[in-house]
Amino acid sequence: MKLLHVDSSILGAASVSRTLSAGIVEQLARTTPGLEITYRDLAADPVPHLSGTYLAAGAAEPAALDPALQQDLTLGGEVLAEFLAADIVVIGAPMYNFTISSQLKAWIDRLAVAGKTFRYTADGPVGLAGGKRIIVASSRGGVYSAGSPLVAIDHQEPYLRTIFGFFGITDVQFVRAEGVAMGDAQRTRSVAEAWREIDLLQAA
Repeated sequence: MKLLHVDSSILGAASVSRTLSAGIVEQLARTTPGLEITYRDLAADPVPHLSGTYLAAGAAEPAALDPALQQDLTLGGEVLAEFLAADIVVIGAPMYNFTISSQLKAWIDRLAVAGKTFRYTADGPVGLAGGKRIIVASSRGGVYSAGSPLVAIDHQEPYLRTIFGFFGITDVQFVRAEGVAMGDAQRTRSVAEAWREIDLLQAA
């Protein structure tokens, strides 16, 4: 079984999502003998944002491409191949300004490839990447979950559930720490609750 671990926080060792995503991977490794783990840090080694040149490059002859563009195309292929090969994808996803980080969005944009993760049909889009399990380590400075007056401005978790659903993935789980910017006591409670969820995770 293969696991892809992706982090996207810009806060380094101070990041809650990084701490939780690492804990999730450690827990799954303990319960899954022979688990193969690939790690990608989108803050330390960012995936470039899409460009019109990148999108148009598929119609060009390889020899005519700029070396930098060739490198970008190669990276895009590697990112997609890692995702497609994984049985489990663990994503550290902090909320920035009510949504995901731009680093994580740039990575997702390299996954949304027609004919690879989805296709359009006469009856609408069909996801092609089903059968995977996605576990998101979600951290939020405020409280945005069901029942909160701020739920309508949560464009982080609904977006992730929607895009992976578009790829055909229905097994999407969130391990969430909320209110981590609302004082030390709230942060401690939220992180402890997330760790209790992590302790119950199994790979199967």
